[in-house]
Order: sequence, then structure tokens, then C-alpha cells
Amino acid sequence: MGRKILIAPDKFKGTLSATEAAEAIKKGWLSTNPKDDITKLPISDGGDGFGTLMGQITGADRLSHTMENGTSCYWWLDNKSGTAIIESAEIIGITKIYPDGNRNPLSVDSAGLGSLLKIFNQPSGKIAENIIIGIGGSATNDAGFGMAKQLQWGFHDKQGKEIKNWPQLIHLEKIIKPRPDKLPLENLPSIVVAADVQNPLLGNNGCTQIFGPQKGLLEGDIPNAEAALARLAEVWESQTGENAAMLPGAGAAGGLGFGLHCFAGASVRSGFDVFAQATGLQSKLAKTDIVITGEGALDHQTSMGKGVGELAKLAQINNSKCIGLAGQLNHDHELGALFNQCRALTEITSPDQAKHNTAHWLEKLSAKIAKEF
Repeated sequence: MGRKILIAPDKFKGTLSATEAAEAIKKGWLSTNPKDDITKLPISDGGDGFGTLMGQITGADRLSHTMENGTSCYWWLDNKSGTAIIESAEIIGITKIYPDGNRNPLSVDSAGLGSLLKIFNQPSGKIAENIIIGIGGSATNDAGFGMAKQLQWGFHDKQGKEIKNWPQLIHLEKIIKPRPDKLPLENLPSIVVAADVQNPLLGNNGCTQIFGPQKGLLEGDIPNAEAALARLAEVWESQTGENAAMLPGAGAAGGLGFGLHCFAGASVRSGFDVFAQATGLQSKLAKTDIVITGEGALDHQTSMGKGVGELAKLAQINNSKCIGLAGQLNHDHELGALFNQCRALTEITSPDQAKHNTAHWLEKLSAKIAKEF
């Protein structure tokens, strides 16, 4: 009798979807241990691919929306539960915002997401009863400023002038609620944010300092970007009494967790927890001998609420061995505490080959590890 193996990777960003990664791992493992009982469950923590996976799991219909700038995006609707599923990366992700690859987060914002949310904010004929938004993989660092403006929030400076670009939030003096006769927020369905990390909005672990550089912020941009978001949070707290900047997940997706909570009334949850609940992951872990997970990189961010790290914690609780696979591995003492083993494609091939022929080498690495178990 073979062992029970759960293969549950996230995407290998830029090379393989979570589904493709799971299939490569399965093929490699079974080539060595064909009698093992394999269950595949590609995972998402709210980042790229969240909508597609959630749509497949729930049987939701994929729908298209044309935004005000003429571009289109996809979202999903589960007619059985009345749940709409939105993936922010579909709308304001790096490949959507920067098709030419030239990144400038100071010049872009989250208005596209607000454009989509407006279709749910209607006085009659609700499209959905509730909305789940996976917010990982965004190109923005505006704390939901652009999205809020689409929902008719106003942001004024000391002269009472409307602030039009998020870096100018450093001059923010007053936040103005939408007028009830325009877009009353009461018409929005309840929103759950699936955040891929649990970082706060500000500080050394905040969105600007941790994730800003990978979005394209230059070292010289960071102080002003941080100051703009700090002023937004300060004015929000002074007007509402809520320190939303410290909310776990407030710093996810360039502060979009903060923005959706404050300006759309959303509750912010771990994206992995949202996904795990929808998929019945806990029951799938029962009596599992080995969990194999992974993503493009395993590093210090893995333990910050990322799905792969959260799955490893669940495997420990379940007394299952957990193997983490990655394209590249940045050794960190926290990884050793999460996984029984962490292995990288670069132990069997060059970094260039690992990037350009990922499925092949992931299959080979899986087969190699299977011989050791």
C-alpha cells in the first residue's frame, strides 16, 4: 500500500501556474514511487491565479468587464452562493499595468479595481451577495487611493483642492466620504479581502519598504512614498479614531488591504485561510503522510502569511512531513522551522535552465526527492 501524498504548490511566478507545477511534481514523484496515492491541490494565497483557482473549485462562471480606459479584465461569479470572485492582479497586476515591462509605481494607482467594484454598487438588482478579492500581485503602492476615488471618496489638501495623484497624499488634510446621492457605500455587497501577506501598512515591515522595490520604487522614492501613505493613515485615524495602518494585511498589495478596509468596508483575512476554507483543505490533510508544496522562491517572506508557509504550518499540526520546492532558495532559519526539507531546482541545473525549462526540472527534482523517501 502506497503512502498518501498531497501535492499542493503555489505558482512558480513567471514560469508555471500552480496547476502546471502540481502536474510536474506529480509526474516526477510517480516515476519513482508509482504506488503512492497522489492528491493534487494547486493553492493560492490571494496572489496571481487566485481567481482562476477559486473559479475552478467553486464552479463559478468567468465574466468579462471593460474598464473606463478600454481594457478588459475577468472576474468570476458563483451563482449558487451569490459570491463574486475578483483577482486584483487581473486588473492592476504588473503585467496588466506595465505590458512593456517598464515599472513606475509613482504614476499608477488602483483605479481599475474601483472601476470594477462600481458595477456591484447599484441601488437595485444586486449582482452578488458578497465579494472575495484576492489582492496579491498588484503593481500599485497607493493604499487603495485610486480605487477609493472611483468610489467617490474625496482627498483634499489644506487649500481644499482635490488631490489627484497618490504621491501628493503627503499634503492630505481631509478625507471626504462619498455623497449618498452619488454612490452610497451601503449598496456594496460585503467584501472579504484575501491578503497574501500579513504586513502592516507602514514601517520597516510595511508595503513600501518591503515590497516597493520589487514594484519598481527606487531607493530615493521610498521616503516620500512612505510619507504619503503615513499621512493618509494619520488623517484616517484622526477622522475615524481607527488605526487601520496596523491591521494585519493592511500592507498587502501596496496597501490595498488598508484601502479596501477603510474605503469599501472590507474585512481583511489571510488569503490562504480564505482559500483553505473554500477547498476543504483541512479534510484533505487528514491522514496525509507527505505534503509537497513550493513556489518560485522560498525566503524570509514565506513565513509572512504566504500560502506555502501557512500550508507547512498546517502540515506540522497534522504530523505530516512537508517538503518545500523552489526555483531559488534563500536560506533562512525560519524555513528550517517550517519544512522538513527545502530543495531548489538549482541543485540539479543552472539558474538559467531552472527559469526557462521549469516544468522539466521540477519533475526531475521531484523524482530525485522521491527516491529519498
